[in-house]
Amino acid sequence: MSQLILFNKPFGVICQFSPHEKHQCLADYISVKNVYPAGRLDHDSEGLLLLTADGKLQNKIADPKNKMAKTYWVQVDNQITEEAIEKLRKGVVLKDGLTKPAQCRIISEPENLWPRDPPVRFRKNIPTSWIELTIREGRNRQVRRMTAAVGFPTLRLIRCKIGDWDVREINLGDHKTIEV
Repeated sequence: MSQLILFNKPFGVICQFSPHEKHQCLADYISVKNVYPAGRLDHDSEGLLLLTADGKLQNKIADPKNKMAKTYWVQVDNQITEEAIEKLRKGVVLKDGLTKPAQCRIISEPENLWPRDPPVRFRKNIPTSWIELTIREGRNRQVRRMTAAVGFPTLRLIRCKIGDWDVREINLGDHKTIEV
């Protein structure tokens, strides 16, 4: 059995334990020693981050060769179209090549969603919409680049699920430890 920490990472926190001059780091939230993130979330993304001391488990989660599904709630600029959703489902051409097909659907704003600090900018004349997007690869800033490529830039990005692990029962900035 290995321990796995499920952490609900707030906006602005970087995925390292060493202090940073501009951002909070994992050590500001997690006091467990000798654990490391299995994958990354950019400082401007929120949600589920998994940490473990088990190198094999870390590799199983983070290595794109293992194709572990990662699901995101994505708030995009404007009212996304079915045409854009279909493009995301088929794969999008980015500068580093075609993405693998994704699962994607339009959703309502997720229930019980914590407020973001700072809030996403509000523009009275331009609506926003939400999608749920599941990918099985992990290119740098991939979800943001995919939504921009289909004409709907990402405003807020929340990873809600990795494999079977889910963030819904964990408050923002909190974590829980499980045995796997």
